[in-house]
Amino acid sequence: MGKVIAIANQKGGVGKTTTAINLAASLAVLEKRVLLIDADPQANSTSGLNFNPDSKDEKTLYEVLIGRYNISDIILDSEIKNLKLAPSHINLVGAEIEMLKIEEREMVMKKAISSVLDKFDYIIIDCSPSLGLITINSLTASNSVIIPVQCEFFALEGLGKLLNTLNLVQNRLNPDLEIEGFLLTMYDARLKSANQVVEDVRHHFGNMVFKSVIARNVRLSEAPSHGKPVILYDALSSGSNNYLNLAKEILTRSLEQQKENM
Repeated sequence: MGKVIAIANQKGGVGKTTTAINLAASLAVLEKRVLLIDADPQANSTSGLNFNPDSKDEKTLYEVLIGRYNISDIILDSEIKNLKLAPSHINLVGAEIEMLKIEEREMVMKKAISSVLDKFDYIIIDCSPSLGLITINSLTASNSVIIPVQCEFFALEGLGKLLNTLNLVQNRLNPDLEIEGFLLTMYDARLKSANQVVEDVRHHFGNMVFKSVIARNVRLSEAPSHGKPVILYDALSSGSNNYLNLAKEILTRSLEQQKENM
């Protein structure tokens, strides 16, 4: 049974999609079967794995959410052996309106994913930078959520609203939802402000903050324009190393949780 992890933060530009793509790729390189679900109408995870988000192909997450296809019908193979993609398209914007007519509309994504859970070790959902119905669906379908926090001024701004939304989802829709961790992104060790953010976030959230930190890296920022995860674009870059460390940290945590539950 696969573990479903949402990557969520309603604040844009925090490294959410970069994390979704590169964590998924790193887990796949570590021989885990991974499905990346692009639940963002901007479809950046789709283009980041070298698929055309403007394609007229009607097999995307939108068609799954409105009941036209099963999720297994839309899954694409990526360049990495163990990594597959459920693509998005700008028409996903309209899904929220159409889903209003559906009973248990917050559960649509969970029901869709249930049919492929046993085929993957990890399902990573790249959420849109909003707290709308599709993001609520993604959180309801997930076992846990990773919250990227950029190491810049105002980093903690808006986190309260996200945490309130997580509490609502936990109380009403998904009592088993956990915070997998807060991920510090866009870190530049030369900047006093960046180091202050790291200190503040670790002070506020303690052990819930990943030890792995994602540093600012040119190769990491270039990779999406080539349609590749950074591990394919430049395996020796610090960006690639950072995300491999994050993937290993998540795998280690999972093993520790399994031992505790035995």
